[in-house]
Amino acid sequence: MDLFDASSSGRRRPLADVLRPETLDDVIGQGALVAPNSLLRRRIAADALGSLLLYGPPGIGKTSIARAVGNMLGKEFRVLHAAGVRVSDIRKIADEARIRPVLMFVDEVHRLSATQADDLLTICEDGTTDFIGATTENPYHAIPKALISRSQVLKLEPLSIDDMEEVIRRGLAHLAANGIEVTLAPEQLRLIAGRSGGDARRALTTLESLAVGHGDGPVEITEAMIEEVYAAAPVNFDRTGDQHYDVTSAFVKSMRGSDPDATLHWLAVLIHAGEDPRYIARRIMIHASEDVGLADNTALQTAVAAAQAVEMIGYPEAQIILSHAALHVARAPKSTSACAGIGAALSYVQSAPQMSVPLHLRDAHYAGAAKLGHKGYRLPHNDPRGWVDQEYATGIVRGQFYQSDAREAPTFEKRADEHWARVTGRMPPRRF
Repeated sequence: MDLFDASSSGRRRPLADVLRPETLDDVIGQGALVAPNSLLRRRIAADALGSLLLYGPPGIGKTSIARAVGNMLGKEFRVLHAAGVRVSDIRKIADEARIRPVLMFVDEVHRLSATQADDLLTICEDGTTDFIGATTENPYHAIPKALISRSQVLKLEPLSIDDMEEVIRRGLAHLAANGIEVTLAPEQLRLIAGRSGGDARRALTTLESLAVGHGDGPVEITEAMIEEVYAAAPVNFDRTGDQHYDVTSAFVKSMRGSDPDATLHWLAVLIHAGEDPRYIARRIMIHASEDVGLADNTALQTAVAAAQAVEMIGYPEAQIILSHAALHVARAPKSTSACAGIGAALSYVQSAPQMSVPLHLRDAHYAGAAKLGHKGYRLPHNDPRGWVDQEYATGIVRGQFYQSDAREAPTFEKRADEHWARVTGRMPPRRF
């Protein structure tokens, strides 16, 4: 057997393809999925696989697990790629399945058209063939509900660093067994594992790039060789899929959680992946009000200024501006009173009967307004305190919508609480 087994076409198979697991026992990672007595193993043991959807990021073993399942069931493994599949292809496999046991695997199943999905539904419903679909998109968003209801969804997780190191060791062992001794220092092994982003295929492709083409004799991996391989290495990030939203979610939650280092990490992932700086700036603006709000009114000013600046500047300098604004939000004291208050008010307005504007608050800037009863408003500026006790919304009680989120820090909201307590003699409603 050569370094890379020859395929039926005579071409060399990539290392990642050669090392695909033959059974679930060979799978690295996905412990819960492949564990003894797991749902998947029970279905295989009962020869009752049915319809499965494997969901997770690229390179974590969806196709490999599907092939291993086919091997364990002893069924013909038929692969379709949804991007180029035709309805006739699906029906052809269904016809074959009526003659011999078949496991149909559809990669990128979220790309199926409505017509293709309908044909697949028919096959799933009557049990003509076992079916496994693989998707990098959230199936509950990207796949027809009818197919979801007929399938078991199994979520796969990115491989851990330790799992990735085991993948690379397996690759090194295969290379050694075929006459190529590769010397890889422990810190280099860790580096490749970490920079592969939980993607086993990427790790093995990197190892393959480092190992081949050196002629006879051992191959000693150098730092320069690794840097060459990673010169243009991408971050595991899909700007249109779940990864986009997951990384964005981690970024804004890190700002909300006042963790500046995590904020910078996820911001760097977004920037490195080529995310539009205007999109990032919009997220910072939102959370300057949603999470900081009245605790520091200048956070919104910083965020708006950053959004305007990146419109004029762009990358690479825009990364500094985005960092400035994101760190302001992360480091600022937090208040959700503005966000919570408008949410409560909107909920009330949508469900309660419409309230009439009190007569003394209605427009009185025209002749005849007084005859209509639009009078009695008292101007707060005419009172020495700058405040008068009068009704502004009938039936709305203090604290029904706005509750101060001020804590111990001398924020704007805390200072406002103290001011109005002195003026009105009443403490503002507080959340805590």
